[in-house]
Amino acid sequence: MALHWFNPPVYVRTDRTGIRFGVSHVEGAVEQLLKWTKRGPKWKQAVETCMAAIEGNAPSQDARRAFEAAAKEESMFLPPG
Repeated sequence: MALHWFNPPVYVRTDRTGIRFGVSHVEGAVEQLLKWTKRGPKWKQAVETCMAAIEGNAPSQDARRAFEAAAKEESMFLPPG
């Protein structure tokens, strides 16, 4: 299965202090979303948008935007750099 890449990566917190993870494809976004314990409305929207992108029914950049919004909502987002 081919990965659905997006750019730029979205950086999120990990379960290890001081370690951040750069997510650069839809499949990685889904993997991260499923690890989170807090799951608000933007989390649900991100999962739906990512699944649509994997199925070829939404652009990867839409999934990226939804994932970033969910990361911000759940306090998982870290700015790049």
